[in-house]
Amino acid sequence: MDPVLERIYAITKSEIPAYARHLMVGGGTRGGPVLVRGKGCWVEDIDGKKYIDCTSQSWALYLGYANDEINSIVSEHLKSLSHVHQGFDTLSRFALARKLAELSPKELNRVSFTVGGGPAVEAAMKIAIKNRPGAQEFLCLYDSYHGTTLGTMGASWQSTLAGGKLMAPASYNRLTRQFIRVPNPYCYRCPLGQKPDGCGMLCLTVLRSTIERGVNGPVAGIVLEPLQASGGQVIFPKEYLQGVRDICDEFGIVMIYDEIQTYARIGTFFASEYYGVAPDIIVLGKGLGAGFPIGAIIIRDTLEGFSPESEELHTFANSTVAQVAGMKLIDLLENGVLDNCRAMGERIGKGLREMQQEFPVIGEVRQAGLHIGVELVKDPARRTPAPELFAAVRKKGFENGIIFGLGGTAKNVLKIKPPLIVSPDEADTILHLFQKSLRAALKG
Repeated sequence: MDPVLERIYAITKSEIPAYARHLMVGGGTRGGPVLVRGKGCWVEDIDGKKYIDCTSQSWALYLGYANDEINSIVSEHLKSLSHVHQGFDTLSRFALARKLAELSPKELNRVSFTVGGGPAVEAAMKIAIKNRPGAQEFLCLYDSYHGTTLGTMGASWQSTLAGGKLMAPASYNRLTRQFIRVPNPYCYRCPLGQKPDGCGMLCLTVLRSTIERGVNGPVAGIVLEPLQASGGQVIFPKEYLQGVRDICDEFGIVMIYDEIQTYARIGTFFASEYYGVAPDIIVLGKGLGAGFPIGAIIIRDTLEGFSPESEELHTFANSTVAQVAGMKLIDLLENGVLDNCRAMGERIGKGLREMQQEFPVIGEVRQAGLHIGVELVKDPARRTPAPELFAAVRKKGFENGIIFGLGGTAKNVLKIKPPLIVSPDEADTILHLFQKSLRAALKG
């Protein structure tokens, strides 16, 4: 073993406080274990305790920890190239761009790479502004999350009072782009007080009214997740997305799908296939590089793209390592992993819905592929959020060897998003450990 790795791996639990005082971490749900190694869907902490990971580490490890195929192709490729400035062409960049274009809706054919999801959202905003002369305003949805860069933080719910208080991102509001928010189609908990069976998609009426009466000048674009992830795993009705598409066409607004969390995880490569509604720009990040940092946008043919005049320049936007990993991921997705994602998602979703009969605190189960959310409530009739219960379930989960994710502005939506390679036995383990953790949390 390399002596540098030996020194790193030799750090003991008792020494961690001395190291930790030098570290700043600007986000994430802290308080979990110190992780040291993983394989597949499982990860081990510094004490040797193993956990099945239902977060895929910020939803990015689609093939799990230490995937043999990814490790092999990356190791082989590193003998030839690693970092290359984006001004130089590479075969891996050509290959991934073409492949993404082939998989995306037929009218979206040009790809630009960046260093991650937040910058990719900003890249999409640049394209929208470039194609809408005189327009500078952007719309986003209630409870949206699009990153924490200065360009995207204003579109993320933490900058608002949605969670009952102004969180840290609100302190940067004077520097961030101020998005104009419109209601999200959160049918379980409608922000407009409507019932799902008789709302008439009032949120679309508000969107139209906001464009006509609530915005100074033309709108450049609307940025939305076709399935709100951090906002609560909210699966949008197709009727809503089609309505947004129609309104964007009517007013000449660029429709941007933030697919940083939905890419492949919902059981199809892109949300346009899942819903049957295509945007003008698709934004990618997280799982795109199979665990290596990379982001991208794919734009409609009718849009003017970037020029080489430093409109979109990043030192690490041409990571050949992430590109070959992304290509290998797609190969595996096409050859069984995407099928497994759909099958295991249905298996876990079915099990969770069956548990609702025993546990009425499970207000709603939302499942699209392995994009799964469980909304926990105090009162199923009133649908009162239960953040304390979520916190207790997550804590019991750590004790029982399972890691859950957090979603929802009320912090009451438990996210179950394991690697897409999860096996039937592991899916059943997830259901068992969730049930065990929930029962223990309810007993106090």
